[in-house]
Amino acid sequence: MDDPSLPEAEHRRALDGLARINAVSRTAQSLYRRLIPLLGTDPDRPRRILDVACGDGDNTLRLARLAASRGLPWRVSGCDISARSVAFATQLAEQRGIDATFFQADALGGLDTRAYDAVVNTLFLHHLEDEAIIRLLATLRSAKHIVISDLVRSAYAYAVTWAGVRLLSRSRVVHVDGPLSVRAALTPAELRDLAERAGLDKASVGRAWPMRQVLVWSQPA
Repeated sequence: MDDPSLPEAEHRRALDGLARINAVSRTAQSLYRRLIPLLGTDPDRPRRILDVACGDGDNTLRLARLAASRGLPWRVSGCDISARSVAFATQLAEQRGIDATFFQADALGGLDTRAYDAVVNTLFLHHLEDEAIIRLLATLRSAKHIVISDLVRSAYAYAVTWAGVRLLSRSRVVHVDGPLSVRAALTPAELRDLAERAGLDKASVGRAWPMRQVLVWSQPA
């Protein structure tokens, strides 16, 4: 799915499949539940949230819509290294009538997150080697809060993912990418270790449905 030479039609088909998986997995709802205790629910206090490596922006837009539906003045943005993904996310926001902005940026290339109350990230860590994960987490810790959702590596997760992607998508890319992503994912213990090495002291890593793990960290008060 990350291959820039992937034909546009096949790329869109893969993104459609991923959007269905996001909906069934309730990824945005999982992020929202963890952000609420961190950001509060004051309708008069705007909050800035950045979805890093947002891809086509599906989860970004779901999160923005959730906040808006509850009267929260969250300003949700997304960034991705792919110009094609940013363009598609911007178009998707316009089609859905959701107030969210997108821009091109390399999450591993000096991204500045100091202006954000929270940064979120989904299904990206398993694409990276350990040292790149440490560099990413060290970059994100400039924000006040971090919430990261990713896959868990296990035999059970692999089997369920293999079946699930075939049920939810007809994209051959998703059929290949899903199981490979589980194989490349971390265990909770591995993620905690990398977070500590990145300077995210006392980061919590908990399990989330289905076969996900969520890291939450806040700057010391």
